[in-house]
Amino acid sequence: MFRQVECMSRDATGLVTLRRALQRPQEMAGFSGQQWDHVTRLARAGDLSARLGFLAQRDGVWDQIPEAPRKYLESALRVADRQQRELGYEVQEIELALRSLNIPVVLLKGAAYVAADLDAAQGRVVSDVDVLVPKAALPEVEAALMLGGWASSARSDYDQRYYRTWMHELPPMQHIQRGTVLDVHHAIMPVSARIHPSSALLLSEAIPLQVGSCLHVLAPIDMVLHSATHLMHEGSFEQGMRGLVDLDALLREHGLAPDFWPQLVARASALQLIRPLFYALRHVGMMLGTVVPKDVLAELDQTPGARPGAWRLKWMDAMFSRVLCPPHPLVADRWTPLARGFLYLRGHWLRMPPGLLTLHLLRKLWQPPSRGA
Repeated sequence: MFRQVECMSRDATGLVTLRRALQRPQEMAGFSGQQWDHVTRLARAGDLSARLGFLAQRDGVWDQIPEAPRKYLESALRVADRQQRELGYEVQEIELALRSLNIPVVLLKGAAYVAADLDAAQGRVVSDVDVLVPKAALPEVEAALMLGGWASSARSDYDQRYYRTWMHELPPMQHIQRGTVLDVHHAIMPVSARIHPSSALLLSEAIPLQVGSCLHVLAPIDMVLHSATHLMHEGSFEQGMRGLVDLDALLREHGLAPDFWPQLVARASALQLIRPLFYALRHVGMMLGTVVPKDVLAELDQTPGARPGAWRLKWMDAMFSRVLCPPHPLVADRWTPLARGFLYLRGHWLRMPPGLLTLHLLRKLWQPPSRGA
């Protein structure tokens, strides 16, 4: 149902080669020098170098890769491994700070993939840690984290008010000694957004990492829906292709469970995430060839609010196809800046009502934003 497409680019051959490496890693053994030049450039821009290294090792073609790109991929793997080891320590410190509160602390995105040892974590670079906690527990959580050495990084009164009144998270917190950044969420969408996925539903199905631990991860379906929403509903696509690779890995792994696909669309409807799921499945299929059962696609097409009208869909395909590529001149054309600008504004439009959005943008014109605002 989903036809694979190319990014609208000056030279699509580099993207085609990168996709071949991601979909059929064994083909890396036959890449030419020019193909490796394009692949390494695009992989670096898209934070996918370590993932390619992992895939080459997994599929047994590591020794067949020429020395120069192999050394580059090896370096990327070492960086990703170091980041994940540092992440493991950071997660332990977060648990130490919060375990006495007796609340679920749900790891999100890269931290969750690594902590749960999912395929999506293999060769995955990580930086910030994101967690989801009950909204009622935010004061206790913030106080406990401050005692543990984290402090708010939002400097201005306006940014503090903006986060605490309208957003789905506290202002980003940074550890005063280690410099690590922690984002504490009480929802996966802003308070001011047009859709409001229930945090209670997400928390009710969260899975403990181990017996007695306060640390959890989202249930498999919810993890996929959060990945899809974070990718397709936000306004920043600098790591858009990495987001597709994450989603592809999650779908392939969680999709093996017999109850995953039959429940996916209904769960998306219950969480008001049906449109982000439609776009995500459409584009991960077109870009990476991810196979989605036909009956799931048919159910999605028949679900109200999932599929946009024909002209809107054509426009959104043209926009997404340009931004869900690594941000590199090899895969950009004259319309790429328009696509990035349009989807950036769309992301803000979906997050805020018009009046608040206008005031916020005007404020930011006069005041440089602090981190994350």
